[in-house]
Amino acid sequence: MRVLLIKMSSMGDVFHSFPALSDAKQNNSELIVDWVVEKAFADIPSWHPAVDQVFPIELRRWRKSLFSSHTRKQIKAFFEQFNDTEYDLIIDAQGLLKSAWVCRKIAKKTKTPIAGYDWYSAREPFASLAYRYDYPVAKDQHAILRLRQLFSQAFKYHLSNQDPIVYGLDTQQWQTPEQVRDQFGDQTYWVGLHSTTWDTKLWPEEEWLALLAKAETRGVKVVLPWGNDEEKQRSLSLKKSAEQQAGTTFIWVPEQRLSLNEMAKMLKNAQAVVSVDTGLSHVAAALEVPMVVVYRVTDPKLVGASGANVKRLASPCAPLYLKKFAGSSQEQESLEGLAADSVFEEVIQLIENSRPE
Repeated sequence: MRVLLIKMSSMGDVFHSFPALSDAKQNNSELIVDWVVEKAFADIPSWHPAVDQVFPIELRRWRKSLFSSHTRKQIKAFFEQFNDTEYDLIIDAQGLLKSAWVCRKIAKKTKTPIAGYDWYSAREPFASLAYRYDYPVAKDQHAILRLRQLFSQAFKYHLSNQDPIVYGLDTQQWQTPEQVRDQFGDQTYWVGLHSTTWDTKLWPEEEWLALLAKAETRGVKVVLPWGNDEEKQRSLSLKKSAEQQAGTTFIWVPEQRLSLNEMAKMLKNAQAVVSVDTGLSHVAAALEVPMVVVYRVTDPKLVGASGANVKRLASPCAPLYLKKFAGSSQEQESLEGLAADSVFEEVIQLIENSRPE
């Protein structure tokens, strides 16, 4: 059975799809999946053994220059890739008008039925009109469970809500990146993911410094990766302050931005990860690394990082999705339960629990 999966973005959404793929593969060993995904995330789908071909799409960029002749040629070339392909099913795992459009364009060429969420379940209900098969999936559930339920109905197998989350990624052969080995050799290291999109989601510098000090007392090395110049400067500032306080060197800030593959391999081989609410937390969750995620102003219940080795700590302000604090009292409230001491204790507990018996 060959299926085309449409799940284009974002990074978290892409990783949320893996447990559903693992369920489907377990229930149909002959399942082969091709995947349409945004070009920025094109390396990710092939990490799962059920995935054969990956088709990078640049829908985000196309929408900015839709009437450009160059863009229209690229769109035509993209869809022509499917002219001679036979699929048993196309699954729209996003439930958006843009994903439904992609499905319809491919379905027209391949004469393949489309499956997706029904009117009451899709994020954009009109998208469901593009599907031959549409399925009810309650919205008040985590995105991972919603996808697992969608797949179970599309492929007709039973799924219990108690079934464990299995990402099923083929990463057994992944080694620690050479850059990390050059810095730390075979020593144990943690990764601190301090960067995120909103300032209100950041964990304060004083909490990071307190956590880094505790890590250093255990002889643990720390990697502080970054994605842009502002984040790099924050990493360097944390390194400078923490090492001055400790009187020793134990933190590595990469000179160059790590690729997604390098980042994933670094996370995979870390002893633990501490993260704010950011896309890379979903990567670490899928790689089953012991990880504590700090949710200051965002609610992890529906889209937070999830997995067997993930501990989510949320403040009373998490359900509010605050991009700006109403005042200093609310700012302080957003840190309740998120002190470095609590995070450190949870990290140590996760490490202990993840050790083989």
